[in-house]
Amino acid sequence: MSVETTENRVIEIIEPVIDSMGIELVDVELNKMRGKALLRVYIDKEDGVKISDCESVSREIEGVLDVEDPIPYSYVLEVSSPGLDRPLKSLKDYKRFSGNMVRVITHEPIEKQNCFVGKLEAAEENEIVLALPKDRKVTIPYENISRAKLEVEI
Repeated sequence: MSVETTENRVIEIIEPVIDSMGIELVDVELNKMRGKALLRVYIDKEDGVKISDCESVSREIEGVLDVEDPIPYSYVLEVSSPGLDRPLKSLKDYKRFSGNMVRVITHEPIEKQNCFVGKLEAAEENEIVLALPKDRKVTIPYENISRAKLEVEI
């Protein structure tokens, strides 16, 4: 089973549990290391994530993961906040952070460029619009987005 397939199965298992706690599942990463693996679960909530939130989520999903056993090898579970430069994964994320600075990496170049940093101006069903420096705008279809995250403003 591929890492991506395993991550998707983990999401299916833990997302309802995390949602029931009033917390948002942001992302799941499974990284294989020598002999073990690291399962990182990123969570968020409106007023920010506290250590106690991470502990509670860890306790709740640990039992479910033990029963469902989606990872066929030993792993370490880590639950944390996505940080200030959190990834943007869904339409909901893009809409929520509209008006913020973001960094978007594309699969295919747009105007000979693969990396864009700009203000997220709009998030539609099939694309986002970024306002770039020098009064430029770029429209990026979701299927062309390789990675996107909030850009930390100083």
